[in-house]
Amino acid sequence: MSHFAIRDGVLYAESVALPAIAEQFGTPAYVYSRASLVASLQEFLEVLDGHPAGRGALVCYAAKANSNLAILNLFARMGAGFDIVSGGELQRVLAAGADPRKVVFSGVGKAAAEMKMALDAGIFCFNIESAPELERLNEIAGHCGRTARVSLRVNPNVDPKTHPYISTGLKEAKFGVAYEGALALYRRAAALPNIDVAGIDCHIGSQLLDPAPFVEALERILALVDQLTAEGIGINHLDLGGGLGIKYKADQAEPTVASYLTPLLDKLTGRGLQVVLEPGRRLVGNAGLLLTRVEFLKPGEGKNFAIIDAAMNDLMRPALYEAWHDIVPVVPRGGATRDYDVVGPVCESGDFLGLARPLNIEPGDLLAVMSAGAYGMAMSSNYNTRPRAVEVMVDGDRVHQIRRRETVAELYAGEQVLPA
Repeated sequence: MSHFAIRDGVLYAESVALPAIAEQFGTPAYVYSRASLVASLQEFLEVLDGHPAGRGALVCYAAKANSNLAILNLFARMGAGFDIVSGGELQRVLAAGADPRKVVFSGVGKAAAEMKMALDAGIFCFNIESAPELERLNEIAGHCGRTARVSLRVNPNVDPKTHPYISTGLKEAKFGVAYEGALALYRRAAALPNIDVAGIDCHIGSQLLDPAPFVEALERILALVDQLTAEGIGINHLDLGGGLGIKYKADQAEPTVASYLTPLLDKLTGRGLQVVLEPGRRLVGNAGLLLTRVEFLKPGEGKNFAIIDAAMNDLMRPALYEAWHDIVPVVPRGGATRDYDVVGPVCESGDFLGLARPLNIEPGDLLAVMSAGAYGMAMSSNYNTRPRAVEVMVDGDRVHQIRRRETVAELYAGEQVLPA
């Protein structure tokens, strides 16, 4: 069920009309639905709780997808943990009320200070991605008088058949430990005095719409679990990562959480492994949209342009990945449409949010860029000295500002000119 729908000729977020949000908060604005966020996480929790192998599982939201404190706090209150990739994200999730015992620390370049911070916080596990990282963590843990719980992020070399920029499980990727070398590195980890081998981590990519690659990766990982068990290296949990995709086009098929998890859980039945998951996009992607206003319509010989007040600095995905987002009028007009490239005011030819979109619009109309809850605000920037957008959360018939719009003065407040 979508919590964004047309009612009486106007697009609503839950029980609030989007023109009312634009009037109160201006544009561009990120608009999220609390009900959608809750439903997305609840779907995971219910599927896991309904399967013997899923009970006791830990759902760790991938904070990089959208790290607003309000969203993090909402998930923490529902019992979720968090997957982080920096010391900054650790501080952010803790500020949002996260239980550090439900935090996993991923990423290929953990600094010594970040490791110490996570050890002091008492996180659940470090996902280790290289031999040098393992050695550094052992050294830092020793200096702190602590033992670091670890899993190795094992690269199963499975093709997720997604965009190359978001494929992480192939042997060419910078992520993870090569499958062929994982057993030797586990032996080394088990021998280190300040390391506690706790699990195995595997993440093959993002925006996956076919569950088959997940199953293929799991089969390879379970073979490694059996090898480790035979050598007396106990594994307590299996981190299956995230990556389950969402529907970006209205007519696009979308796998259910059950269709993704059930084949995996079936293979884990009876093994006694705690399941850890790291969904990101799936929890927040379709729970948010970017609300923007048409500034000008610019006809041309080759194409027509709809110039809006949002830009690539607000939503980077189309320029970065050629990603598709449905773009719909907030108050649809009847009549014929014209194809428009929907572009922003940033001084780059790659500044577009959608190309060749059939629209019937006029200057001043509001547009909604759909499915923008993941990797939208989180990847936004101040390029061209543009303040980042306001973020609001709709909760039934109420609207809460969860991040105010930046001011230009704030953007250069930390800078200074040279002395005369």
